Amino acid sequence: MAEGSNRRECSTSSKRMRMDTDPNSTIPQFLTNCDDYQLFQLTKFYRDRLVQAMEGGVDGVSLTLTYERIFTGQEHGKVTELVDKGNRADSSKLLLNLVMEKGSQARRVMWESFVRMRHGVPKLDKILKETQELGADSFDYINIAHGLSELPTNLKDLQQKHKETLRVQTETLRVNTILIKEKVKIFQLADRYAELTVISTVRDRTLVEHELLARGRDHEEWREEHLRRELEKIRTDQLFQSSFSQRKSISGNSAAVSGVPGIGKTTMVQKIVYDWATGKIYPHFQFVFNFKFREMNTINCRINLKNLILDQYPYFGNILGELWKNPEGLLFIFDGLDEFKDRIDFADNRRNTEPQYMCTDPECWCEVSDIVYSLIQHKLLPGCSVLVTSRPIALHLLEKADISVRAEILGFVGDERKEYFNKFFEDQTVAAALFKHVEENEILYTMCYNPSYCWILGLSLGPFFTQRDRKRQQVPKTITQLYSYYIYNILKNHGREIENPRDVLLKLGEMAFTGVSKKKIVFRNGDLIEYNLQPSQFLSGFLMELLEKDDSAQSVVYTFPHLTIQEFAAALTQFLTPDPGEIGKLLSEAHSKEDGRFEIFLRFVAGLSSPQSARPLVEFLGPFLHQTTCRVIDWVKEKVEGQIRDAETKTGRRKLLNTFHYLFESQNRALAQNTVGSEKTLSFSGLRLTPIDCAVLSHVIGHCDTIKHLDLWGCDILCEGFQRLGPILHKCQELSLGLNKVGDSGVKLLSTALRNPECKIQKLDLHGNNLTDSCAEDLASSLSTNRSLIDLNLDENKLGDSGVKLLSVALRNPDCKIQKLDLNFNGLTDSCAEDLASALSTNRSLIDLNLGGNKLGDSGVKLLFVALRNPECKIQKLDLANTALTDSCAEDLASALCTNQTLRILNLGLNSFTDQSVPALRRLILTCRSLEEIWLQKNWISCGERQLEPLQGSRPGLKVLL
Repeated sequence: MAEGSNRRECSTSSKRMRMDTDPNSTIPQFLTNCDDYQLFQLTKFYRDRLVQAMEGGVDGVSLTLTYERIFTGQEHGKVTELVDKGNRADSSKLLLNLVMEKGSQARRVMWESFVRMRHGVPKLDKILKETQELGADSFDYINIAHGLSELPTNLKDLQQKHKETLRVQTETLRVNTILIKEKVKIFQLADRYAELTVISTVRDRTLVEHELLARGRDHEEWREEHLRRELEKIRTDQLFQSSFSQRKSISGNSAAVSGVPGIGKTTMVQKIVYDWATGKIYPHFQFVFNFKFREMNTINCRINLKNLILDQYPYFGNILGELWKNPEGLLFIFDGLDEFKDRIDFADNRRNTEPQYMCTDPECWCEVSDIVYSLIQHKLLPGCSVLVTSRPIALHLLEKADISVRAEILGFVGDERKEYFNKFFEDQTVAAALFKHVEENEILYTMCYNPSYCWILGLSLGPFFTQRDRKRQQVPKTITQLYSYYIYNILKNHGREIENPRDVLLKLGEMAFTGVSKKKIVFRNGDLIEYNLQPSQFLSGFLMELLEKDDSAQSVVYTFPHLTIQEFAAALTQFLTPDPGEIGKLLSEAHSKEDGRFEIFLRFVAGLSSPQSARPLVEFLGPFLHQTTCRVIDWVKEKVEGQIRDAETKTGRRKLLNTFHYLFESQNRALAQNTVGSEKTLSFSGLRLTPIDCAVLSHVIGHCDTIKHLDLWGCDILCEGFQRLGPILHKCQELSLGLNKVGDSGVKLLSTALRNPECKIQKLDLHGNNLTDSCAEDLASSLSTNRSLIDLNLDENKLGDSGVKLLSVALRNPDCKIQKLDLNFNGLTDSCAEDLASALSTNRSLIDLNLGGNKLGDSGVKLLFVALRNPECKIQKLDLANTALTDSCAEDLASALCTNQTLRILNLGLNSFTDQSVPALRRLILTCRSLEEIWLQKNWISCGERQLEPLQGSRPGLKVLL
């Protein structure tokens, strides 16, 4: 359809349209005033974001389009079919494609539907607010890329040369290996690069825990909860798209991308440069200049932007002056702000007022930090664009910076992990086998959100799946075992190059420990000299794998390829030193640091006390000092026992969980039994437990023979977590699992534990777990066979009538042992009452039943009263509070309970009894001799209270609560 040609003819008719929405909003008016060509521009500009945004309401949009006869019933069916299958992204794409095909009227109806549903779909609301704020200026921003001047002829040849230079620099990816003959493998970037998930915002979080640990622990759960709601994915080619800007600037755009170490920031930058050089992205940028802060650290004198560029791209010669004339066509990339030696404080007003800090001319001589500052703040070459990458630890430096787009790399999500391993291994059978092992081990799988972890896993685990002499059952399961094999593989390929690898690793580990202590990740030649690490073929080869070496002509900088490798080296050195000294004191001091810098280090130390973890390294490094191993085990024992005694507070419970991680890494059965084996109660209530934590708990509790009460109330445990806990749940007598996110699938796993012949569970709390009738059949089946469970709390779920009917079948089973059942607030009506009544008439164990908060009504409760008349009914406590009862059931209630000999407590509060029911209630109280308490609060009884109050003393101990 020729959208431009329709612009004038449709303009008048479109302005007559009005939308049924909030008259106080300016959004409907803005969209109404848009002619059809402008609406076409708007849809095309926001297309990728609309695909994401509509996922939350695509079926509703499709229904509106069908109602307005834009879509056929068949087209609507195709859209909703994808939704039903869980493919909301594909459904959104299909809907938008159909709308664009059908033309202007379809687009207008679609945008109208966005306005109506905006408050329930956060991403749509965000887009509409942007159009509202910009108003008519929206189209200026949409067309910004088209306003750039054409590249002068004399610069075209230079641009082509520059693109070719960058293409050659970035088309290959250098990947370290552990092979002595092939230390580095070269791959085509396009073949090796795996897509990362980037979001168009930066999450606000104080990293109390270890920076990497915090991201790893919450990654999957956080993604599930938020990625489909308010957080938007952003592609690398959209980083300078004005629709993602948090602030609008007429002087250029600056973008900041953050991510933890190893998440892929530098590789992403390489891909951006390569894609620009090959013409795939950013056509509006005429020249791109890429700098690494790590390389700029070697510049220890004043310099100007011109020479900064010429040092790296000398072929620009004297022609840079031409580039300054059109700054809008320039993109400057600065990679690794956290590695920059100089602090750039964007809150420092001196940079705006004192001449020595100001840099407004590309040929002005100043410090490198002043150049970077001035480019980002658009004081130097206003109109140019700047991209900065950084670890989260340095993000505070950019808080006051003039940044338009702030994005964060989440790393790999879902199948992106699998894609990485498929590209890592040429043999897809090996890739599939390794990924399956990683997927089944929650700790390893969660690590794989980070490409560096995937790289380490590929190097370390690969031989187990490619070499015939490796046994699959020996594949590492703990992080310590994994890293031990990583170092083992390096030593196996390089160990012959030096006489004493133990001595080298000892010194290297000492340097690493100092770095962990001081939060230092970059080391220089001076550091090597300080720790007596002499340059050698072995060290150079080893460092290629363990350390990243900058081969620039100006300097040599060393950094561990990942912070966790540095922490492992620091832990390893504790076992290689000939004199353990005060290692217990060292570990206690490390444990006392509240910022978590030593948390992973301590886990590695505990893990290396295990013979299974140490065995691969002993082959090349010699035996670990037995005295050190014993002291580490004693220290872990002391910390676990101390934390068990101090676990009453939430902080204490978090520290206890951390010490359980030490036990898990140590894989020391005797240590676990000596420290936790005799515990009767373990509580982690209120802590958010990840699948990793659940795997650790399962391991530790597996060695505990006396556990009676496991309190995991309010721990937000997902179904994945219950999969890890499954093998040990049957051991506990009392399980508090309320307020988690178990869901129906989690209860199915729990039902397996209940069917275990050795099940000891007597009390089970599943309060507030979003359970529906889908899990009721499994639960009922387990109740029919279980011989231990007597107390079941299903309070505040969504079982409904159909779910309770299935449970009633189990209650009728003569072998069912349930004595207490809580079905409070489960959406029950009178439809399930007959089944419940039948169960009560035959059940011989149930004595306490809570049905409060359900809409049973008079008709439903009358059916229950029939069961109460049955002399076989054993009910002693019945809660019918807030069940929609009225005066019409009072007589039936009195008649039923006149003959009942077991009921002791009856709760009828929060119903609609009035004074009219008082005679029947009075007769009930006087006649039912077993009754000890009757609750009647918040009914409509007023005058009748005078008749009921005197009954308090009619029998010793009787309570009438009005």
